[in-house]
Amino acid sequence: MRFNDSLETVLAADVSTPVGAELAWRQLVDLVGRRRAEASERAMATLSALRPRVSAAARAAAARAIAFADPPAPLVRLIAQESIGVAAPVLRSARLSDAEWRALLPELSSAARAVLRHRRDLSPGVAEALAAYGSVDFVLGASAAARAAAVTPPTPPPPTRRPEWRDLLGAIEQVPSEPALEAAPLPALPPEPLDAAPAPPPETVEPVLAPDLPSETDFASFASIAASLPAVQAALRRQQAPDPDPAPNGPFPIADVVARIDAFQRQREANPAPTPRAPPQGFHFETDASGTIRWVDGAERTALVGVSLDYGAGAAAAVDGVASGAFRRRARFEDARLVIAGRGELAGAWRISGVPVFDRASGRFTGYRGAARRPRFDEAAEPIAPPHDSLRALVHELRTPTNAIAGFAEMIEGEMIGPVPAPYRGYAATIVDQARALLGAIEDLDTAARIEASALELRPGEVALAPLVTRLLADLAPLAELRGATTAFHAAPDLTARADDRALERLLGRLLAVLVSALGRGETLVIEARREEAELVLDCTRPAGLARDESGAEPGAGADAEAEAAAGVPLLGTGFALRLARNLARELGGALLFEPARLTLRLPAAFAASMGQASIN
Repeated sequence: MRFNDSLETVLAADVSTPVGAELAWRQLVDLVGRRRAEASERAMATLSALRPRVSAAARAAAARAIAFADPPAPLVRLIAQESIGVAAPVLRSARLSDAEWRALLPELSSAARAVLRHRRDLSPGVAEALAAYGSVDFVLGASAAARAAAVTPPTPPPPTRRPEWRDLLGAIEQVPSEPALEAAPLPALPPEPLDAAPAPPPETVEPVLAPDLPSETDFASFASIAASLPAVQAALRRQQAPDPDPAPNGPFPIADVVARIDAFQRQREANPAPTPRAPPQGFHFETDASGTIRWVDGAERTALVGVSLDYGAGAAAAVDGVASGAFRRRARFEDARLVIAGRGELAGAWRISGVPVFDRASGRFTGYRGAARRPRFDEAAEPIAPPHDSLRALVHELRTPTNAIAGFAEMIEGEMIGPVPAPYRGYAATIVDQARALLGAIEDLDTAARIEASALELRPGEVALAPLVTRLLADLAPLAELRGATTAFHAAPDLTARADDRALERLLGRLLAVLVSALGRGETLVIEARREEAELVLDCTRPAGLARDESGAEPGAGADAEAEAAAGVPLLGTGFALRLARNLARELGGALLFEPARLTLRLPAAFAASMGQASIN
């Protein structure tokens, strides 16, 4: 069985020294206030016994630490008996039931009830019960006046002056106040000079009584009423608060650290950091008669004011000859170049346009008004390198785990590590097929990235065209049978292409796979290969499923979802496969042409001498 022994540990601690008593007070208040320990009679009795030995600053710090921790009613009752500077934080945030509040209200001082009157989260029943103490808290009762008369018997005023209201306050403040707040005595009045005229008979000062109050009402001094004001409470808290940087005299309370972190997070959520402003993409400007920019709208003016339209006038920013020539002729200019040095948000290249402005009365030239914008992609003179390296790195990261998956699946399918049930061998075969398809797509991505980066390595050689096409069509025969279609290949003898064997096989493989997957039921794909001078021509009939859209885009660019989901379509889609085939044909020195009724592939043919020698052999 597990139990919480924190309370027993604190109760058994040594409290004979002032430091031990203060430490035990803080720990007990924290444990009970955060409901980590039960507010038992023993714990409350220990706190009551320790309170006279703990400084007011330590008690105030402990009360502030549990202000928003939902302390239980017995602890709230104990802290409410403290001075208002100690009890106010707990009274402002305590959450008790209506019955607990009604039981606690008679035990509170007038200042404590004044703190509760400022809360807006109390239930209507508690607010009504609190309002019943208003007459007691703000009016002097008869018993209070009687106690004041008993403690300080009235002294007849000097015959030379009239009694004033300050005398009444002095008599009232001499009465012992509540233990929660002691009233400071008023300073004595200086003696007044004797009047020459005879003084009127002395008047008796009658105490202010409440006629409707019972005889046994509580005394409320003016100081206690003033203490209920928010400004006075803030001053009391600052006076009784401990030094912000006290000397280390014991373990630092973790609760204070947590409270500061919570306050910081709440402040950060209430005042979020401003969103960084996007850099401007354009601005307007005006110049004076000398061509110097004097007014800017839409951008930071620091980097622009003072820039001249005269060529070579400044080092921080300069325009080209288009703007400077137009300025000398007082003519209009468009899309002139402006380059701003530095690393600010306006640094870099701009395109500016401006029109001259003339005074209507005198016809005198007064300057230019214009606008600026960032150059478009096609207007930038510097080359922008595409992220091919990152794409090739991604391809490498994909190829390694895919090869591993395919290898393990082949081991399972071949039962190299032990007998495998037939269903699981089928699953392994499916994994192998899917992994090979994925590897093919990865290789296509790698090839496309190499082409875009002009890094495709080709090894020119002589490749017999007819055997290669025959083998690829044999591999695609199951797909054609699944589609309910047929293929026919006719080739002239001795067709040899001058190309890289791997690139040509990938080109023909992707092209034929797209054509076969686009075939409909009963349709036939006819392929004819022939030689035309120094080129080999491969004509393929265009399947009906590979239709050109109205915009004239190449096949696959506007294919619908059903066509893309057809069996046998390359993993990266029809459009990507055809673009890859076209780019590969261009790299091999040929071309892939899309015509209304057919697709034509042209490749460079091998030299005649080489072809003749091959035919003889």
